[in-house]
Amino acid sequence: MKETTFEEQTKLIAGLAGIAPGGRPDRRMRTNLVHGHAEEDPVTGAMNVPVYLSSTFTHPSLDGSTGYYYSRVGNPTRLELEDTVAMLEGGVKAWAMSSGMTAISTLLKLFKPGDRIVASDDLYGGTYRLFSDIYGRYGLTFDYVDLTDWERAEPLIAGAAAVFFETPTNPMMHVVDIRRVAQAAHDAGALVVVDNTFLTPYLQRPFEFGADVVIHSGTKYLCGHNDVTAGFLVLREPDLIEQVFNYAMSEGGFLSPTDCYLLLRSIKTLSVRMDRQQDNAAAIARWLKGNPHVTDVYYAGDPDSAGYELMRRQASGFGAMISLRVDDEERVRTTLERIRVISYAESLGSVESLMTFPFVQTHGAVPLELRRSLGIDERLLRLSVGIEDAQDLIDDLAQALA
Repeated sequence: MKETTFEEQTKLIAGLAGIAPGGRPDRRMRTNLVHGHAEEDPVTGAMNVPVYLSSTFTHPSLDGSTGYYYSRVGNPTRLELEDTVAMLEGGVKAWAMSSGMTAISTLLKLFKPGDRIVASDDLYGGTYRLFSDIYGRYGLTFDYVDLTDWERAEPLIAGAAAVFFETPTNPMMHVVDIRRVAQAAHDAGALVVVDNTFLTPYLQRPFEFGADVVIHSGTKYLCGHNDVTAGFLVLREPDLIEQVFNYAMSEGGFLSPTDCYLLLRSIKTLSVRMDRQQDNAAAIARWLKGNPHVTDVYYAGDPDSAGYELMRRQASGFGAMISLRVDDEERVRTTLERIRVISYAESLGSVESLMTFPFVQTHGAVPLELRRSLGIDERLLRLSVGIEDAQDLIDDLAQALA
């Protein structure tokens, strides 16, 4: 049997499952989170799509197919997760991958040597390393700029192949105007890529403001339980589907069926988790602003922050990420050693609260001069707020900072 195109395969699978492309737009976000794309297994009626632990699939005849061939090409458990994420983001197709970095690496295959990509300067350190240290060797060039400084940013977008950014940014929580960047990028013929990890489609849907591609580290809020490493690449329009499918299928950096099952389970509770995390973060941010050992608090939900009104326009919530600067470098060490309810650990978005030291951990790959110019210095800590009792978290911070 000949290899099929993605379009042929998808039509066949959708026809067998009886599910119309595009999901269920008649339902609201919280309902879609719980029920997913297919809602139930189309073969057995199981409310949880089974874990299909099969690397290959039989064909009924030389000219017939179930729509599945080989798990690197497509797997039923993975397809349900991908369709669910695409539906939640409002896109036409998502790919579930082994990590967020795999998703970004697959995206970069769309570009050719000589292409220039504009990226926000305040960016996860692993993304910076992938851009500059890896893909820079293959002829791509990257310009890093503060996309909230429009006077400097706008001229760089002209002639670029793509604009890549997070909003809010990591770790300084700058809020980038998605619509303004998208308008300028599209005028220049550039692709707009938004890393939506911090807010997820529950709180922010970049496609509604003109983004072309959405990236996720699914390890974070979409999973939320520190038990899966995953990534997603989501497209708004179908014109890039065959290209991305070819790159992704050829390299095979997909998520395992078991991990896909765990993600599907986790997404059901995303709204409940993020609502609680946001409430906790707002209370903690207010408390931190009054702590004598904290000199600066960076939180997108702070009414005094520069991006607050923009966040209210382009997102339905503020997320649960806070960065804080303490009054001296030694307090960073003592705080990380003394926290008890909060864990000193990398990553974010889980039900447990996590604190990290970006200067040497998440952003250690960023050149020292750039780190310091961004404010990522030896006194900055980043806090991912979990679902614990807010007062226990505040009490823990109080004793650790004292």
